Amino acid sequence: MIKLVEVEKYYPVGNGRFYVLRRISLDIQEGQFVTIMGPSGAGKSTLLSIVGMLDHDWSGEYYLFDQPVHRMSPKQRMELNRRYIGFVFQSYHLLDDLTVYENLDLPLSYRNMKGAERAARVCDTLDRFQIVGKKDLYPRQLSGGQQQLVAVARAVIANPKLILADEPTGNLHSSHAQEIMELFTRLNREGTTIIQVTHSEKNASYGHRIVQLQDGWMSADEKTAVREESRPA
Repeated sequence: MIKLVEVEKYYPVGNGRFYVLRRISLDIQEGQFVTIMGPSGAGKSTLLSIVGMLDHDWSGEYYLFDQPVHRMSPKQRMELNRRYIGFVFQSYHLLDDLTVYENLDLPLSYRNMKGAERAARVCDTLDRFQIVGKKDLYPRQLSGGQQQLVAVARAVIANPKLILADEPTGNLHSSHAQEIMELFTRLNREGTTIIQVTHSEKNASYGHRIVQLQDGWMSADEKTAVREESRPA
């Protein structure tokens, strides 16, 4: 599903270069649940942004469903992003001038869906995440945890093939965090590929595989323990 070959990202510094990512080669099969870990500044979020086609200034090769992303224009990449990817950002990235309902409806507006179907999907999602009472509020009227719940709901509402999550439970209480990780697990069992960035060993235990980054280099790529049907309490 995803193939990265010698992907690098750097910033010019004086007469030299500061590398954020170095020679990242990675294969991720459809249906895997992969965790990216490492210390702050290791390049985790940058790698996620490249996979999500939000960062266009990098070198190397990137294939998504055998399509050569590295040869595409930014517009083509964005179309691919909208078709296949749901993104949970660490800083939410909700649109401030849209209500919760409208933020959830936005990803569906890029799909060929009838208005009634979109409305039904939004209502189902509001109910699923227990945020029906927040549907007419704006992001600024929500707590950080509530904004994160809306961000996760927005990422999954269009049933994407791939979910990219950057510290998806960082602003949630432990009970809500567990609910989100169990939701990701269910989606993964139904066939959704998930890549998460996290510092949490507990969150990492929900996946199949842990990729470790260190100073921009991939330092390890290991399978997690065999995943049980019931996840950690």
